[in-house]
Amino acid sequence: MTLFGATGQVDEPLKTTFKNMHQGYPKETLMRFLKAREGDVSKAHKMLLDCLNWRIQNEIDAILGKPIVPTEFYRAVRDSQLIGMSGYSKEGLPVIAIGAGLSTFDKASINYYVQSHIQMNEYRDRVLFPSAMKKFGRHISTCVKVLDMTGLKLSSLNQIKLLSVISTIDDLNYPEKTTAYYIVNAPYVFSACWKVVRPLLQERTRNKVQVLPGSGKDELLKIMDYASLPHFCKREGSGSSFHSRNKTTDNCFSLDHAFHQQLYNYIKQQAELMKAPIRQSSVHVDFPEPDPEDDNIAETIESSCKTMENRIGLSNSLRELKINGE
Repeated sequence: MTLFGATGQVDEPLKTTFKNMHQGYPKETLMRFLKAREGDVSKAHKMLLDCLNWRIQNEIDAILGKPIVPTEFYRAVRDSQLIGMSGYSKEGLPVIAIGAGLSTFDKASINYYVQSHIQMNEYRDRVLFPSAMKKFGRHISTCVKVLDMTGLKLSSLNQIKLLSVISTIDDLNYPEKTTAYYIVNAPYVFSACWKVVRPLLQERTRNKVQVLPGSGKDELLKIMDYASLPHFCKREGSGSSFHSRNKTTDNCFSLDHAFHQQLYNYIKQQAELMKAPIRQSSVHVDFPEPDPEDDNIAETIESSCKTMENRIGLSNSLRELKINGE
């Protein structure tokens, strides 16, 4: 798959950002985009060029030199956008933990959350993956994600727009970076929605998602050591990620965790190297248009949850009616 012209200064920015993106593995990167477009070379070529132009237009290559300041504000972002790294799988894949149920996204504007998410993506690709390859002695360019659904409520529908933006950015610009998604601590509201949404997903995506019973500890210990388990998988019973708001070194969501300390220090060091002025404002990134299929899925989730909400409301009303009628 030919990406650039043979010569010409016009192609130089594309080559530079592509180099930053592939980190020495161009063929593997091309294969990711090809896989994301079901083997269609023409569509994969367009997807990659769109991605490279998006990186250039939004200065993604420099985003790791733009810290979110002041530190206490960044802590608020971390406390409301629960994501972190808990360790490595036995195969050497970074284990990314996500507190999907308790993330509130209510301490900053959407631009800060998008900036933070992209910074974590870039840090994963440019720092974590090369470090993992050195540590485990093989090519590593994917991670596994463990999503904690503790605390998930119907009110989480208010976050669908932001989550759709983040999901679309990942789908279009960081495709095939996740080997498996493990869902843990899933309440009824998630289970009911999943039954509706699962058939709508592409088979390639559907096969990556596993809904594990309870905290998922027993199943996850088959692919990672206990030390790499996210903190919410180590505690049995409901509400196992309640401690996500506590500032403990075990909590990989916390800014005090080693992973986030290393990430934040790296970003500040990059800012110093670039001699770029540090501004107390977010980086504005163009949001790509969501895939129509993603919109359909979001609408289906919303519709299903509203139906459930009505059923729950009706059930409660009938229960009250019975109690009052006794």
